[in-house]
Amino acid sequence: MKFTRRQSKQRRHRRIRGKVSGSSERPRLAVFRSNEHIYAQVIDDTNHHTLVAASSLDGELKSKLASGSNCEASTEVGKLIATRSLEKGISKVVFDRGGNLYHGRVKALAEAAREAGLDF
Repeated sequence: MKFTRRQSKQRRHRRIRGKVSGSSERPRLAVFRSNEHIYAQVIDDTNHHTLVAASSLDGELKSKLASGSNCEASTEVGKLIATRSLEKGISKVVFDRGGNLYHGRVKALAEAAREAGLDF
């Protein structure tokens, strides 16, 4: 049976979420990638709370980014989510790529967050 790209992404996402869960001591860094922008959230799944969020739509980033849909924007979002997390005292997270392949924009965000101090 041949799956569409969307179905394949949904299957990967369900499979990942079956294994990856965020706790209060090690929350989940969830990445959502749309055609126009990229979003990242640090989520505590036990309490169902978003602790920190950042996206290419943030006011401080939107003005200096030419586009929200490239690796440069993803790198900036990764740095921003890491600095906001560290300000809240969150240094260790579990990475959830949201069914996306670890490549391109998702990889750029993850590597920027690691370089800025997040541990995953």
